[in-house]
Amino acid sequence: MYTGITVLILYTLWTVLLLLALAGARSSLVLARKHAANKFDPSGADMPPFIYRLTRAHANCIESFPWIATPLLLAAALELHYIVSPLAWFLLIARLTQSIVHLISTSHLAVQIRFVLFMVQIAIVVYWCSMLLMQFSTM
Repeated sequence: MYTGITVLILYTLWTVLLLLALAGARSSLVLARKHAANKFDPSGADMPPFIYRLTRAHANCIESFPWIATPLLLAAALELHYIVSPLAWFLLIARLTQSIVHLISTSHLAVQIRFVLFMVQIAIVVYWCSMLLMQFSTM
């Protein structure tokens, strides 16, 4: 299987894992009668700190998905694997690590680490898009 698609599937599974963890956390609050099932703030602002961070980590994955998935899928569709494959694992590691740091802490240092990891993802995607654009200009 092509590396970009493998990374995209793993990214999706990570997002689903965060969603399941969030559903489990919210369900436990409902079952413990600590929160009404129909009163959850979508932002997670009404949750304990860890569940709020979990909500935000999941939302970050959802928000990043379109701009990460686009060059991966485009490269796969056009059989330009060589453009995205060398950095695909680095992007996934940066994404997973950003989420994990988010779950662990919101300290000043943790936020700075998350920002660096986010910028790594942006740099990789910008590079991919630049390379894809150059490829299109020669077609």
